[in-house]
Amino acid sequence: MSIITTIAGIPLFSTVQEALSWAAANGLNGYHTHNFQNQVGYMGGASHIQATGLPANTNAPTPPTNTNVPPPVPPVINYNTGGGSGGGGGGY
Repeated sequence: MSIITTIAGIPLFSTVQEALSWAAANGLNGYHTHNFQNQVGYMGGASHIQATGLPANTNAPTPPTNTNVPPPVPPVINYNTGGGSGGGGGGY
């Protein structure tokens, strides 16, 4: 297979047959085209949204997943509803 590049993680091929084979292997049908560096490339899936789940011209990278981030700390809530008197300050 001759992959020109990837767009949104999906390969862009130099031939229609490669795109159709990729589509069939991934439960899709058809192909659509993209231009990359003045070269027409073929992506499996009848549309870009079918292939990637993203609208055309959405080439934003997938945000990284960091599994080492601790969960957020919940706020401290004081449920003390009892009365009481506060201490006063001393004078000089």
